[in-house]
Amino acid sequence: MVSYREMSDLPLQKNPPSYRDDPSATRDDGVDYQQPAYYINRHLSLMQFNLRVLEQALTESYPLLERLQFLLIFSANLDEFYEIRVAWLKRQISFAREVVATDGLQPQDVLKELCAICHGAIQRQYRILNETLLPALEREGIRFLARDTWTPEIDRWAQEYLREQVLPVISPIGLDPAHPFPRLVNKSLNFIVSLEGRDAFGRESGLAIVPAPRSLPRIIRVPDQLCQGGDNFVFLSSVIHSHVDFLFPGMRATGCYQFRITRDADLDLNAAEVEDIARALRGELHTRRFGSAVRLEVAAECPQELVEFLLDQFNLEHADLYHVEGPVNLGRMMQLRGMVNRPDLVFPPFTPSLPAPLREDPNYFQVLTECDMLLHHPYQSFTPVIDLLRQAGRDPLVLAIKMTLYRSGPRSEIVDLLAEAARAGKEVTVVIELRARFDEAENLQLASQLQEAGAVVTYGVVGYKTHAKAMLIVRREGRELKRYVHLGTGNYHAGNARLYTDYSLLSANADLGSDLHTFFQQLTGMGRAEHVKKLFTAPFTLQTKLLALIDQEIQVARDGGEARIVFKANGLTDASLIQALYRASAAGVKVELIIRGMCCLRPGLPGISENIRVISVIGRFLEHSRVYYFRNGKPAVYCASADLMERNLRNRLEIAFPLLDPALAQRVIGELETLLTDNCQSWELHDDGSYVLRRPQPPDAEYRAQSSLLARLAD
Repeated sequence: MVSYREMSDLPLQKNPPSYRDDPSATRDDGVDYQQPAYYINRHLSLMQFNLRVLEQALTESYPLLERLQFLLIFSANLDEFYEIRVAWLKRQISFAREVVATDGLQPQDVLKELCAICHGAIQRQYRILNETLLPALEREGIRFLARDTWTPEIDRWAQEYLREQVLPVISPIGLDPAHPFPRLVNKSLNFIVSLEGRDAFGRESGLAIVPAPRSLPRIIRVPDQLCQGGDNFVFLSSVIHSHVDFLFPGMRATGCYQFRITRDADLDLNAAEVEDIARALRGELHTRRFGSAVRLEVAAECPQELVEFLLDQFNLEHADLYHVEGPVNLGRMMQLRGMVNRPDLVFPPFTPSLPAPLREDPNYFQVLTECDMLLHHPYQSFTPVIDLLRQAGRDPLVLAIKMTLYRSGPRSEIVDLLAEAARAGKEVTVVIELRARFDEAENLQLASQLQEAGAVVTYGVVGYKTHAKAMLIVRREGRELKRYVHLGTGNYHAGNARLYTDYSLLSANADLGSDLHTFFQQLTGMGRAEHVKKLFTAPFTLQTKLLALIDQEIQVARDGGEARIVFKANGLTDASLIQALYRASAAGVKVELIIRGMCCLRPGLPGISENIRVISVIGRFLEHSRVYYFRNGKPAVYCASADLMERNLRNRLEIAFPLLDPALAQRVIGELETLLTDNCQSWELHDDGSYVLRRPQPPDAEYRAQSSLLARLAD
């Protein structure tokens, strides 16, 4: 990593084009908080998060299949990192539109640094797989059989599998003037094959490309009768490689090497220039599979002349080349979990709990009239959110349901219930964010499903992603219309609610209901931004309110009070917030940040951020909840859909909601303390941008925050 001391030698840019100064950040202490030396590059920081995920594969306290899962998650994360982050940097350089952010690094410098980190990380990934995880799996009777270990019986079975399952769908492409190099799909498994001999037409090009059919599994179970116990598998790549001659009758394959290309997968959709976002998005989704190449992965034994040939075909440099010691498409190994029945090698199951009031009274409207309910997923069940919607759809007193959908999954009970409510005559309005990255196709399908059921479907506001997680139910009770709300930090995705940590608030508070009504009016209609009483919304008030609350905490510290700020988010990159936190630290405010992913703030800088501590918790569950806590004499706690990033605060529609019940606020403060106390799964950020895993120091015992919360909250 580049240290802040080295970065301080870079030229200072007074007005970096990627952010604007915070006008409230008066530098009455005489410090220029815009110095590039005070910021970590966001892309380098995100890569550090991916490295922390990879390290989980070596955590011996995790079950073995979970360790493998972390390694595969790292592989999937790195794919997306190249598809989006690296591709964006390359586009800047190609089109001479370089953007220098707060850290002062040029895109070329960032790309060079990332290249060095990624090459080392991928080498480490395959060492962990080959030297640690695969031998450990073999000791547990789960084997991936290398070609040189196949018995004659397994070899005959592999030939038969190739003939029956692969040959009918595979399309080898011999390279000649009539068959130019094919346009290969993003992240597809392919082989480059060198050949000797002539085909039926007398051709002898010497090279062929074999795209592996995407419809075929990448891991194939070997019949039990051919092996001596355990679970035995071969890779599809091994089956093709071992009998590649079958694909070229009468010719001899002198070499067969797998490779994979990663492409730019960001959509080039200017929402302001299209009349119908849904129609334009459908057209753009196809192009994602064939964007510009950004990375080439190739088998380590591939001859140099073939490597050079591939690099030339994809217009890539040697820095974009990765030699791998194993399957090039590791992410497809995730199917292994469903192919073995080994509960002893995965995390033990648990039952998410229900709050006592919801267990005792099935009438959610009555329960919420008496008190607010706060759920902490996955320790507490997501079912109440679904059940509230189900009751609303079937309650004759409910008149209208309004909801935002960012990610909900392809087979969503939430969507089914919204459609059912619409068919039952409720006024159902759904704001679907079509541009939720990599879920665009699913969201287009869900939109059609809801429209066919009679729901009103809109796609938010042009130029702003709708990232808020909100549901509003309008119910007639006597002569009045009463509003019930759900506000959350995570998506309406029941599957993710078992894997991600998030908060859900269920409430009948009149102010929250009124504010949420105003929010939906702004989303679906037109007019000036109206005043809201309790909610902070982006892009209108969220950033300014957070800055004001930080300023209040600064004043508390200057008045001699005990001032403290705790933020929990997935990312912290917004320069105005970082500058405000630096000022808070300099004023004596204790600042504790639980930032899972990228963090551009540098803690521990003398005179700048000595009072700031940053940790990242990586464990069984993905830390996804966003919480803002200000001590302020009278504690204020907000949960939010928004991370502390420019895109969330300025270019998205987001909601931060207060916990108005003091007991609920204190509970969340306690759960933040639990995370801050973790000394086994939390990584502390140092001033040079590196992270160090925290270890218990005698006489402290080991303390795992997620395990503690699981024991405390789950049944």
